[in-house]
Amino acid sequence: MAQRRKKKLGNLQAIIGSIPMISVAVGVYVICIIYSITLSFTSSRLFPKFNFVGLKQYERLWGSPRWQISVENIWLFGFLLIAFTLIVGYLLAVFMDQRIKQEGLFRTIFLYPFAMSLVVTGLVWQWVLDPNLGVQSAMANWGFEWFKFAPLVNPETAIYGVIIAGVWQGTGVTMAILLAGIRGIDEDIWKASKVDGIPAWRTYFSIVLPMMKGAVATAFVLQCVSVVRVYDLIVAITNGGPGIATQMPAVFVIEHISIRQNAGVGMAAATLMLLPIIILLGGRGIIQWRAAKIEKEYEKKMLQASAEVS
Repeated sequence: MAQRRKKKLGNLQAIIGSIPMISVAVGVYVICIIYSITLSFTSSRLFPKFNFVGLKQYERLWGSPRWQISVENIWLFGFLLIAFTLIVGYLLAVFMDQRIKQEGLFRTIFLYPFAMSLVVTGLVWQWVLDPNLGVQSAMANWGFEWFKFAPLVNPETAIYGVIIAGVWQGTGVTMAILLAGIRGIDEDIWKASKVDGIPAWRTYFSIVLPMMKGAVATAFVLQCVSVVRVYDLIVAITNGGPGIATQMPAVFVIEHISIRQNAGVGMAAATLMLLPIIILLGGRGIIQWRAAKIEKEYEKKMLQASAEVS
């Protein structure tokens, strides 16, 4: 009885301690999200107005060339950023898994960009990609005057300069997540692959990688969220330019709410930005639930098999 009372008291203390966090989560996130979605169906301008206009704001949104370019850019930016961060991050994780000397130093170096502010990252890469100050200028000073590398000055290539900065900033944390996944693989797998004579590179890509679904899914969702909410990086590097060549949905939302004073259209864009996040998180939850269910069924079958043998 005493142990039960202590357990109930501990649960009660945990619930009481969680009340501030739950209140903030409900008040700041849930209520504000519902409020924002509600405003997307109104004719709100600078101040909220609850005169509902149906889907009119969404029609105006999809009729805007600026929003259409933003959507095209976010798809290109997201696809290339996620692909390169996962590929390069996994290669770096494999490199770090070789028990190299000064592993802590290398890990710090690779993770350092993620610790930097996106504004600082953007300003650094704005300088690096500047034709008068960055890589192109340095190569010209070394005698390679034919070398041209200034993607930010061309509307057709500016988005790729932003992608380079994004990959540099996000690869380190992807490497850390995937390295943790590699280190979590059972040692018996490595021993069995060595006994079978499987090359190390094939073990990493044919055996280890498929077993890291959880780590890969975590890195994928994290990068997807960073793609959807990308704002600081764009503003710091190009401010959406040249023209609107690097316009992104997050920049579109902030501009329409704060500068253009059209909260209705801005909230409609913010609502559409929320949908992929909900889909991703919901899909990840379903995958984890099914994986846990399969694992339990497998353990149950193994227990039954061992009982039959005994």
